[in-house]
Amino acid sequence: MKKSIILLGAFIVAIVGCRNQDQNLTADVEIPVSVEELKLKPIEEFVNTTGTAFPKGEIELKSKIAAAYFLEKNPQTGKLWQLGDKIKAGALIARLEDEEYVNSVKMETNKLNLELMETELRKQESLYEKGGVTLKELKTAGINYENAKTTVVNSKLQLQKTRIAAPIDGVIVDLPYYTQGTEVSSGVTIARIMDYRTMYMDVQLPEKYIAVIKPGQKVKLTNYTIPEDTIIGSITQLSPAINADTRTFKGTIAIDNNDYILRPGMFVKADIVTAHKDSAIVIPKSIILSRQRGKTVFTIDRSVANEKVIETGLENLTDVEVTRGLMKNERVVTSGFETLSNRSKVKIIK
Repeated sequence: MKKSIILLGAFIVAIVGCRNQDQNLTADVEIPVSVEELKLKPIEEFVNTTGTAFPKGEIELKSKIAAAYFLEKNPQTGKLWQLGDKIKAGALIARLEDEEYVNSVKMETNKLNLELMETELRKQESLYEKGGVTLKELKTAGINYENAKTTVVNSKLQLQKTRIAAPIDGVIVDLPYYTQGTEVSSGVTIARIMDYRTMYMDVQLPEKYIAVIKPGQKVKLTNYTIPEDTIIGSITQLSPAINADTRTFKGTIAIDNNDYILRPGMFVKADIVTAHKDSAIVIPKSIILSRQRGKTVFTIDRSVANEKVIETGLENLTDVEVTRGLMKNERVVTSGFETLSNRSKVKIIK
């Protein structure tokens, strides 16, 4: 009997010893983590939306007479105008030559007639001052002069139909090919020009943001083809009415596209900046844990993990502002926190 009791006691002592040894081993395990020292930095809160970017100005130039077509040269390149060329208002794109049409306008004859009418008017004015003609004769001379002037203006307008010039600054986006000197009909497209240095896009915004989004707010715009570039725009107009079917309201965004990075018709992602802080404690949203007592993160002090309850403020898709629970220069765990518990020993790997 005594022998059995002694054996049982030895067995219990052995088990307890093993457990203590395991606990010591566990206590000595250092969990590898990555950390980031907290610095004050800016954070923005966004409302995300999408839409199609359209040019500020667009115009299609068509022939107004049937005539021989001659494409002009781009003075910047010395070559004939091409698709994608930037063009200034007033630059000549093409000539339409028709000698019969030009002769029918009678520009030179009309100019000479205008000179005669002006001379006659000055003569009648001089005579009227001396009592040599009646007021009716003076007014008749004035009417003849105005009619002659109108005829010259109309002649110039008629001749302008032979010159296809850019009415706006922009980029040539369509330039149908015609053989030099070939006859083109009236009404055919000669060129299409877009001014997309400034662009705009219409967006539909969820009803819940109607009190948050306001005219003048900054907008950051991106397109999947230009992931490295962010274009800046602003809210210019907002509808006060809610669409009863979609529960959205309409807004318009003006886009500064001075470098022509965005192209007309591009599908654009827009982040409307609704709130901003220049200096705040900001952490990645991905490191926040949801506990029964609230949101928590792990910080490191002397190779020991401390779980801290935090309160948050502004947030966006990737980052969040911490308003309480963390301080500047604390080291927060950014990876490896999934297996941590309070007071765990850690090994910082970066």
